Amino acid sequence: MSETTPLQGVRILEMGQLIAGPFTGSRLADFGAEVIKIEPPGRGDPMRDWGKKVDGTSLWWAVIARNKKSVTVDLSTSEGRDVIRELVKDADAIVENFRPGTLERWGIGPEELHKINPGLIIVRISGFGQTGPYASRPGFASVGEAMGGLRYINGFPGGVPPRCGISLGDTLAALFAFEGLLMALYWRDARGGTGQVVDASILESCFAMLESTLPDYDKLGIVREPTGTSLKSLAPSNVYPTKEGRHIVIAANADPMFTRLTRAMNMPELAADPRFATHIPRGENGEEIDRIIAEWSSQLTYDELTSALDAQAVVWGPINSIADIVEDPHVQERGMIVRQPDDRFGDLAIPGVVPRLSVTPGKVNWLGRATPGTDNEEILGSDHA
Repeated sequence: MSETTPLQGVRILEMGQLIAGPFTGSRLADFGAEVIKIEPPGRGDPMRDWGKKVDGTSLWWAVIARNKKSVTVDLSTSEGRDVIRELVKDADAIVENFRPGTLERWGIGPEELHKINPGLIIVRISGFGQTGPYASRPGFASVGEAMGGLRYINGFPGGVPPRCGISLGDTLAALFAFEGLLMALYWRDARGGTGQVVDASILESCFAMLESTLPDYDKLGIVREPTGTSLKSLAPSNVYPTKEGRHIVIAANADPMFTRLTRAMNMPELAADPRFATHIPRGENGEEIDRIIAEWSSQLTYDELTSALDAQAVVWGPINSIADIVEDPHVQERGMIVRQPDDRFGDLAIPGVVPRLSVTPGKVNWLGRATPGTDNEEILGSDHA
């Protein structure tokens, strides 16, 4: 295994705040990029105050700012913007998630920055993108998820569309931004290209996840509706009870998998029943097959049920809380629970690096800097220490 990380030598200026921009920066930093977090002087990034705290220190900040250096620059001043102009000379990319037009008002938009460094990649994350009638509107994940279609199809029929328990729109946009940055780096460095702008919006990132919803509507006039714990026309793939009142997910909607499930149930005749024998009629009769499976599963304890499923190699999984995940031996074996030493916390359990690379894996080196501007002297020189 190499000690070299895949993004070693890549320098990123992270000018974003809160979630979307910083989550992109975290992905880059995990794989060895030098990510320089630009924070406003004083309190720093607002994320330092978000989430649960230990002795006044945000646990979320420790994770989202891991592996990053911190410098303080007042972007509202001409002196601060001059610092940015100087830093971009040696940078490979900047990541920002201000409202569109903010960099331009400050005189450090793409046109000016590319005059300083033609190879600079400028990653711009926003609620609605850099163009279009909504471009100037502020946008957060909750609104992007709603306008991008995710909320409409979530939840139960007739209910108020609920939100996922995390800022999913922000992290989706961040992952698309990360993808775009890597493609732009490849275009520049391997194909002899130039710098460019990567424009990632929360709304579009959510919309991109809607599978066949658009062509279904375009050609058939179908508006996909929320379906609760299952997906319409995919059966069986649902949540089923155990004797103790626990629930597990069983996903046996593929024909061979359904046959194996019927063996686990000691009901092989179901695989030949014309209502369930193949994918389409099984989806049309999803409520009935779900009823049969739930009746069977509810007579078995969790251990009896999962043993029967494992014996036939049926896809299943528990519905884990964070307490369950921490104790899961597979998660532990895969190194997804990293205990990182830190002067503030002693050590702290944080998620491991994803994905796993066989030769140049990512690594957690330190948690989010305790104080804004910790790296001022190294990055900006003694005058800014």
